Amino acid sequence: MSNVWKIVRRMENYGAQIALVILVLLVCIISPEFRTVHNIFSLLRQSAVNGLIAFGMTCVILTGGIDLSVGSTLCLSALLCAGMIKSGLPVPAAMGIALLIGIILGMLNGLMIVKGRLQPFIATLVSMTAYRGISMIFSNGRPISNLGNSMLLEQLGKGSLLGIPIPVWILAFLFAVFYFILHKTVLGRKIYAVGSNDKAASLAGINTGAIRFLVYSISGITAALAGLILVSRLSSAQPTMGSGYELDAIAAVALGGTSMSGGRGKILGTITGVLIIATLSNSMNILGISSYYQQVVKAIVILLAVLSDRKR
Repeated sequence: MSNVWKIVRRMENYGAQIALVILVLLVCIISPEFRTVHNIFSLLRQSAVNGLIAFGMTCVILTGGIDLSVGSTLCLSALLCAGMIKSGLPVPAAMGIALLIGIILGMLNGLMIVKGRLQPFIATLVSMTAYRGISMIFSNGRPISNLGNSMLLEQLGKGSLLGIPIPVWILAFLFAVFYFILHKTVLGRKIYAVGSNDKAASLAGINTGAIRFLVYSISGITAALAGLILVSRLSSAQPTMGSGYELDAIAAVALGGTSMSGGRGKILGTITGVLIIATLSNSMNILGISSYYQQVVKAIVILLAVLSDRKR
């Protein structure tokens, strides 16, 4: 009996992975089109953007925070990058500056939370609105296109290496980086400690403010990198880019088993949650389900994930 109980407990720890396998099997049965190689690579390419944002969001949520501004950060970074490229700045320089802008936007969130003592929800709600407004002002509400024929810009979002889309390689590389940081380093243990018990972490000598500042900076740069991939895929930057992306990222993190109150979760769970969201969206598109219904499904998925977390 004890062995059965141990197996059940282990299955609970891998609930997201089991759910992903079941979902994929069901969709493969329902829609043969889903299991084509072209569609699988397309699904993985599309999931890269949400995955990058979700990695940064995982770090934020592990500290007990939340970042509602990631979609707006993505948009503003992408628009500024496109604007710089169109003005004649070399593509590598424009991309580097865009990533720096992403870090700065994340740092501003961290400053409001650490120094301004605002709740993460309020601080990032303010920045979400402000960054989106600045994006509209900068672009005058219009797309920025005709960005030239740079190989770097062309390949980043649309290219492949050894038959695998480059965004998937980037996602895999950053997954390894985040896995190492969160599970194998002192910094990772500090991030978990801050989310588990802020006061205890402070008494243990951890600079909790610095950790929170850092995770919001990380969230900013991952959102900016996702924006660059989108600019490459679309060959333009739209003032509406990233709208609602915070929902997908939070859903992926919650689905992966990361506690919304902080202190518990794994980056493996996050990438599983990303793939679940991508599979749901892809399969609903194939089946011709309206995007309006898709939003409802995602909301239900988040609700179920949070309710499941409260029972642990």
